[in-house]
Amino acid sequence: MPKLNILNMQGSSCGEIELSDAVFGAEVNGAVLHSVVRAYLLNQRQGTQSTLTRSEVSGGGKKPWRQKGTGRARQGSTRSPQWTHGGIALGPKPRLYKVSINKKVKKVAMRSALSSKVAAGELIVVDNIALDEYKTKAVVNFLSAVKATGKALIVTAESDKVVYRSAGNIPGVKATPVNTINVYDILNCDKLVIAKEAVAKLEEVYA
Repeated sequence: MPKLNILNMQGSSCGEIELSDAVFGAEVNGAVLHSVVRAYLLNQRQGTQSTLTRSEVSGGGKKPWRQKGTGRARQGSTRSPQWTHGGIALGPKPRLYKVSINKKVKKVAMRSALSSKVAAGELIVVDNIALDEYKTKAVVNFLSAVKATGKALIVTAESDKVVYRSAGNIPGVKATPVNTINVYDILNCDKLVIAKEAVAKLEEVYA
């Protein structure tokens, strides 16, 4: 079982935690990670982009000139795609990009993502993540103390608006409760900073 030091918000060691092999020491499955991240990014797309075809552009009811005898190419409408102000020939239309992934694959991906962070030394376990007031500087100092500079994902055991709003203005930093974390956010961060209670909840769900 992998073991990690538990830090407090000042960066001092205050104990040791033994992580579950099933969740934090699993074999990393790259193919599953790829499919889950791809599905996540596709599901973020709104699919609301739309362009007007020649039948939807206003105007163009009259034939520009007679069919034969002018020496010019035949034209049926001034709203054909080759005309200025004409319609778009093969433009995008609203569509659904949604991709579904079954629960078993999602669990394998989550175990792989968490195990990859442990293997890379990018998982930081904190005794308790809490703030007394809304203060961005407090989060900056906290991340600096635990050596989580750069892109960091802060995971709390319970919903905590004070922590989330305090971290909201820091570039590259995201804070979220443990029940809403996803594989993409875990892989996208340089350091995963997680509360000790949140680790227990992850092991309860994914072990």
